Amino acid sequence: MNQSRLIKLKEAEAKALRLFHLIEKSGLIHAGQTELELNNKVYDLAKSELGINKFWHKRIVRAGENTLFPYKENPSNLIITDESILFLDLGPIFDEFEADIGRTYVIGKNPDHLKLKQDVEKSWYIARDFYLSNPNITAAELFHFCEELAENNGWEFGGEIAGHLVGKFPHERLMEIPKDSYIHPENDLKLHESLINLDETHWIIEIHFVDRIKKIGGFYEQLAI
Repeated sequence: MNQSRLIKLKEAEAKALRLFHLIEKSGLIHAGQTELELNNKVYDLAKSELGINKFWHKRIVRAGENTLFPYKENPSNLIITDESILFLDLGPIFDEFEADIGRTYVIGKNPDHLKLKQDVEKSWYIARDFYLSNPNITAAELFHFCEELAENNGWEFGGEIAGHLVGKFPHERLMEIPKDSYIHPENDLKLHESLINLDETHWIIEIHFVDRIKKIGGFYEQLAI
């Protein structure tokens, strides 16, 4: 394994976590603004405080029923209310290395929202530990494990994938490899093995739980180390 690359990815993630800390500390997350307004404020903060002006994927801010939608969708712009659940999914680039962090936030004291926020975080660590402790695990097996975690906690798994490869920018080149670059139910690749023509694999695990009746979703994502 190329340790220097892993170190760079860890450094990028640490800086991305610093961005999330600044977002939380600054009080940017509040009711009475649209998702797009918050998204623009996040961009301005990232640029002014950390010099970030490049993200490898679209910045996602989703609130209310928009939290049901997976990454590829582009739902209408909603207003964040004083009883909103919302999540941020950001992929800043540092020194040409990608980070990818997702976090859920709750405004108000709705018990379902608070449980969902807790469950996605707790389940991420369970999934991460399952991945690390099983050297022969395939992408499909990890995906189905994440589905079971959702079900065991009273939710439905909301994503078409449960994670993806991450590395040196641009990540988009991996999109040319159908399903093999994703923790996907049809991918039988062993996650601890390198892909052909790639130096190594480092995986992001993403947990997206939803309740389609209550129209809420929660999300937690980061590097699986």
